Amino acid sequence: MNENKLKENVTFAAIYARTSSPNQRFNYSIKEQVHQCWNFCRHRGWVVKYVFIDEAQSGGTVERPKFQLMLQRAKEGEFNVIVFWKLDRFCRSLVDLVNIERMLRQWNVGLCSVTEFIDTTTPVGRFNFRNLASVAELEREIIGERARLGLHALARQGKWPNPHPPLGYDKDEDGRLVINTTEAELVKEIFQLYLKYKSMSHVAYLLNKERIRTKRGGRWNARAVKDVLANKLYVGGFDVAGANICIKEYRIIDDKTFNTAQKLRARFTSQKSRRPPMQHDRKLEQIERIISRYYETLRKYNITLNFMED
Repeated sequence: MNENKLKENVTFAAIYARTSSPNQRFNYSIKEQVHQCWNFCRHRGWVVKYVFIDEAQSGGTVERPKFQLMLQRAKEGEFNVIVFWKLDRFCRSLVDLVNIERMLRQWNVGLCSVTEFIDTTTPVGRFNFRNLASVAELEREIIGERARLGLHALARQGKWPNPHPPLGYDKDEDGRLVINTTEAELVKEIFQLYLKYKSMSHVAYLLNKERIRTKRGGRWNARAVKDVLANKLYVGGFDVAGANICIKEYRIIDDKTFNTAQKLRARFTSQKSRRPPMQHDRKLEQIERIISRYYETLRKYNITLNFMED
């Protein structure tokens, strides 16, 4: 029997293992998953050719480095079957699962779960696969719903449901917002600048000119300014995670200033309103920036203009 004939009789397997966090509990550990899959292949008489491992990667997306590499190897015909410990280690989205299984089938690559006895090389196995994929999707939706309910419960207590409070606030040990006096002054300044210049882009320009950064240390732009101006939290409106309540101690801006800013933001919906012209100093800076980039490009490609030689 020649080598090619021997290869035709051998089933090559690729093991896939995944954890969603660095401290995943033991039953989901990488080492244990690979061990169980390897024993499964040995009992089946399959030859393990690859082991693909994604650590600290969510199962809610297929955009995982080793997962994508595994699909590429499958397309190249490097193995006949993918073995994983449990379906939710492979993928959690029903849509993704069905699409991937269909794609693998076109490449003559099967799927096998160690604990759920799925083998998509058989009709019964494909039937079981779709049933279990539906269960995995249901579990994911239930987890998501519980998370949303948890966030809503926190919000109803006036607690900020994520680690990043908006500009003007810090988060205390109980999860409630407390006003950061320094940042609160910046919030007030942004409103006053907008009422004066009536341009979010110009407000961003002025803040960047003074080397003032956003809450997360970035540069200001019109969208970042808009997020401040439109945030009802600055007048005590706590509209977070489905909870819509008023918390007076969160107020930074008075109603008159806030409402005037909203009217200014909405004025361009009317055809009679025209945007104000760009401020002269901002216009000059943009011209200088464009000219500077132009000369940088010329130098980069060693281009010399006649008037530059003169």
